[in-house]
Amino acid sequence: MTPRRMPGEAIANISRRGLLSGIAAGSLILAIGLPAQAEEEKFAGEGMANGLREDPKIFIAIAEDGTVSVISHRSEMGQGIRTSIPMVVADELEADWAKVKVVQAPGDEAKFGNQDTDGSRSMRHHFAVLRRMGAAARQMLEQSAAAEWGVPVGEVEAFNHAVLHKASGRSLDYGALAKAAAELPVPAADQIKLKDPSKFRYIGKGETRLIDGFDITTGRAQYGIDTRLDGMVYAVVARPPVFGGTVKSFDDSETLKFPGVLKVVTIDPTPAPAAFQPLGGVAVIATNTWAAIRGRELLKITWDDGPHATYSSEEHKATLEAAVRQPGTVVREAGETDAALAGAAKRVEAEYYIPHLAHATMEPPAAVVRIVDGKCEAWSCVQSPQATRDNLAQRLGIPVENVTVNVTLLGGGFGRKSKPDYVVEAGLLSQAMGGTPVKLTWTREDDITNDYFHAVSMERLEGGIDADGKAVAWLHRSAAPTIMSIFAPDPKQEAGWEMGMGLVDMPFDIPNLRIENPQATAHTRIGWFRSVYNIPHAFAVQSFANELAAAAGRDPKDYLLELIGPPRKINTRDISVAWNYGEDPALYLLDTGRLRGVVEMAAKASGWGRELPAGRGLGIAAHRSFVTYVAAVVEVEVGEGGSLTIPKVDIAVDCGPRINLDRIRSQMEGAVVMGISLATLGEITFKNGRTEQTNFDTFEVTRIDAAPKEINVHIAATDDYEQPLGGVGEPGVPPIAPALTNAIFAATGKRIRSLPIRTQAA
Repeated sequence: MTPRRMPGEAIANISRRGLLSGIAAGSLILAIGLPAQAEEEKFAGEGMANGLREDPKIFIAIAEDGTVSVISHRSEMGQGIRTSIPMVVADELEADWAKVKVVQAPGDEAKFGNQDTDGSRSMRHHFAVLRRMGAAARQMLEQSAAAEWGVPVGEVEAFNHAVLHKASGRSLDYGALAKAAAELPVPAADQIKLKDPSKFRYIGKGETRLIDGFDITTGRAQYGIDTRLDGMVYAVVARPPVFGGTVKSFDDSETLKFPGVLKVVTIDPTPAPAAFQPLGGVAVIATNTWAAIRGRELLKITWDDGPHATYSSEEHKATLEAAVRQPGTVVREAGETDAALAGAAKRVEAEYYIPHLAHATMEPPAAVVRIVDGKCEAWSCVQSPQATRDNLAQRLGIPVENVTVNVTLLGGGFGRKSKPDYVVEAGLLSQAMGGTPVKLTWTREDDITNDYFHAVSMERLEGGIDADGKAVAWLHRSAAPTIMSIFAPDPKQEAGWEMGMGLVDMPFDIPNLRIENPQATAHTRIGWFRSVYNIPHAFAVQSFANELAAAAGRDPKDYLLELIGPPRKINTRDISVAWNYGEDPALYLLDTGRLRGVVEMAAKASGWGRELPAGRGLGIAAHRSFVTYVAAVVEVEVGEGGSLTIPKVDIAVDCGPRINLDRIRSQMEGAVVMGISLATLGEITFKNGRTEQTNFDTFEVTRIDAAPKEINVHIAATDDYEQPLGGVGEPGVPPIAPALTNAIFAATGKRIRSLPIRTQAA
């Protein structure tokens, strides 16, 4: 396969109007508005808007030379969505992949539907729409060819970028048919004929290279931080070191003397809650980034640290411990848990702690904004271009229709770049400079100390087993500050959708159970993080399952399967109404047969039960999230001083229909490495309201020598493309930490209940 773009060709960012006017005359241009489908989530819970609007606009253009351009309305941050979207369209269109290009959509919900690239749902929610769109275009081309030849449309067939009439041997390339096809009406929804999956050429084959792969590997790819405009100036911001803090006073006299510094601008703080708005502070604008940074160092600022000035991770951990040791709000209940615990032959108790985590994306936040004639244009690495557009318009006082947000490639996202506070900062600074284009850069220190952190969490579990070792009682209390604290005034409990991430939808077949949610206060910005609350919930549930197995004297894999129980399909709304993830029925369906399947697949692949030398162990864990089932077996070797070597990880995934096999594998491999990094090293702590970590010397990530020596990805196969799709960007992370700590227990007999591991295995 050849690269999809020629070397050096720029990434195209284009609006619908630009697409319609920019393609050569005679092109087939489709603007297909398709009705909402049941599987397309419309989630308005907690004030957020996930999923598609009822009439999403996704576009195809076919030029006279046969080039097919497909708009990607989702952001590319390494997950490969700019490849998968056109790939699905091209398959149903019967297009030659070598003639397909991708065009990046700007932020515009009215035209493109929901563009938030999060929740592992870009393909999960759009696969059916993309297929119908490609099939409709194919049928229009076939109809055009049939009219050209004066034959029934049933006698022609599209194949490999042309329409064929087998009876006469005639064929017409898509480019030759584009003009006539453009004049035809789009087939009605009930007239669209999808391919039989057996005829797929790209979907599920795993042979389609990344459309941006050549540019990424040769340094030609354009990320947010690469944007350059004529006359551009550069800026950095000194932000409050404590969340909620403000500037009391500052002296910029030395800053203004530094060569290259142009201006010092104050940014007013945004009253909380303000999900996507800046923290406030003092900005330095200069002729280059280095001068801006040096000028910032010379600022003399006195801060008012505000209401979170005394925030301490050590003290907050004690507060969370106290919370989970008392009854909390009951969010799921079955049977008589207290009586079953009291009457159990053996009772097991454990508490698990997961600290704050920083996203630490490879590319820190960056944005360029200019304002000309009352119109604002931004270029940035954002996961949510429409939220960026809305927040720019709101803060700058510019009508939203006069704001354009161009989406570049993202050097990682993990949820951080769903919050466009940094783009709003750049907009305010451009406004302060009379509309001059301003490039705002966040340094790594800015990124780590001013992040929207993953929530700290304390999980307490109590379990009871009978004389035969069978689990008869389960009590789980989960306390963590909620992401909703950036949207609403001082909420103190996990939101419903957060509890639906492995807590209230816990899959075990235990007759007596109760799940509670005590209160927890947020003292810093909390945000989405890859896998979100699945991380602490899975760590607690899968670690405790292993502890019950040990208490029962059972094999951990066999005991996990016993806890999961027989294959059954559960509507989790029937077992808990405490969570709301919208109207997507797939999110509520828990299929324990599929969960069992990945456990058995990973165990078999790992050689579970084989003899290992002293100091080595195997650990297993499984979790369902984003409609995908994942199990992992980690093999660990514990050396002197608690040093960890990970010879092998086997990870099994059942995501339903498989769209892009290469991306599934890469996402699982990346999830394994990230999961190990978070489990062994990841930690953000606070003292006097300030983060104690500022860069990669203190917020460490896994280096190559500590990564697993071997990662094997095992993908469950299905040919049923009517089955709901699962996401693959996030579900690989949650089972890794518990599988690793369970392996350490198997190797050493030591339980690790507090992350990160660091030297606890010693």
